[in-house]
Amino acid sequence: MSVTEAQTYWAEYAWLPHDGGPAVERDVLVTVADGRFTAVTPDSGPCPPGAVRLDGLLLPGQANAHSHAFHRALRGSVQVGSGTFWTWRDTMYRFAGALDPDSYLELATAVYAEMALAGISAVGEFHYLHHAPGGARYDDPNAMGHALIEAAARAGIRITLLDTCYLSSGFGAEPTAPQLRFSDGDAEAWAERVDALKPTAHARIGAAVHSVRAVPAGQLGTVAQWGERERAPLHVHLSEQTAENEACLAAHGVTPTRLLADHGVLGPRTSAVHATHLTEEDIRLLSDSSTNICMCPTTERDLADGIGPARQLASAGCPVTLGSDSHAVIDPWEEARALELDERLRTRTRGHWTANALLRAGGEDGHASLGWPEAGRIEAGALADFTVVALDSVRTAGPPPELGAETAVFAASAADVRHLVVGGRHVVRDGRHQLVPDVPRALSTTIATLRR
Repeated sequence: MSVTEAQTYWAEYAWLPHDGGPAVERDVLVTVADGRFTAVTPDSGPCPPGAVRLDGLLLPGQANAHSHAFHRALRGSVQVGSGTFWTWRDTMYRFAGALDPDSYLELATAVYAEMALAGISAVGEFHYLHHAPGGARYDDPNAMGHALIEAAARAGIRITLLDTCYLSSGFGAEPTAPQLRFSDGDAEAWAERVDALKPTAHARIGAAVHSVRAVPAGQLGTVAQWGERERAPLHVHLSEQTAENEACLAAHGVTPTRLLADHGVLGPRTSAVHATHLTEEDIRLLSDSSTNICMCPTTERDLADGIGPARQLASAGCPVTLGSDSHAVIDPWEEARALELDERLRTRTRGHWTANALLRAGGEDGHASLGWPEAGRIEAGALADFTVVALDSVRTAGPPPELGAETAVFAASAADVRHLVVGGRHVVRDGRHQLVPDVPRALSTTIATLRR
């Protein structure tokens, strides 16, 4: 994935790390070789001959820490009428049933290209479409996962394939017909299949527990032990719905968080996704274990899930990351500001998250949660993954450049992304994807095929 030859970039402005906290610097000269930053020099003077000029604000490429690529096909089609998360899920299953490795490759390539256009350089794909509809195995048991890894390569971004264990439809219940393709039968068979997946230059392999309702309690430890053995990221949907909490209490007498803690799932390599409906003890368990919290605000509001205690969790010591989940929109800047704006609605006060903290959630902390700790910051030695946000669009024009971080987080949108470089390779240039020539057409074509 990385470009080996040296390249020099000159950034009009860049958000750079400092001992006292990140700050926006001007006239920043950046050199890249072998896919990594070799030098970052602010106040370097005018753009020198031979350097690639980058007007706007240079930021780390953003990490989309929670994605279900096939959910992108639902955009717009689930906005008519009333319903709940559970009625939305029925529609989602119909789209899931239409995919095979070839169609998933086409769809995911377009979805990951849309992410690149939004400034996302790495995605955590929470992947549970393992087998054919009805549960029949493909000749390659990981054909669907390999399709996602190849899709990320074609779109020019990094991927952590979070291969997901999904065995039951609820506590003590067998998978329903749409869920048969998700299941390996038991966690040992899941682990055996996942062992065959191998990392590449642009892809790393992680694990996921779909939820406490989808993995029997006695098998949670198998997934956790696989993650521990591989030193891999481990993600889990947690307490997204109150119905899940109530069912867990009825089945086990404890909350989902306590159940995960009792079976060794929580920890600093674990990310709890959503974490919306928590008790005070749940928050303590998550913070004491240094578990990451992945918030997906645009999906959580789209599905009427609720507003999770992200600020309380962060204050207790949990790193917070961001994901676009169902892809109701793909816009990391919208996800970031939604953390602050949702908290304002909940508390009727302002000032819960700084722009710097939100950029860290989408940058360094997001990448670390996906097993890419060498990415997410602009400094010598880090992976040369960065994006450039325009500061002169109708959304971003006006504020002084030193407030570029605030402008990017609280005013910019995906439409303001001018460039994306991943591993020193220019993936998006002047707002156009360099590897997928017509991303809207690719999305339209693949989704129309699924609808038919």
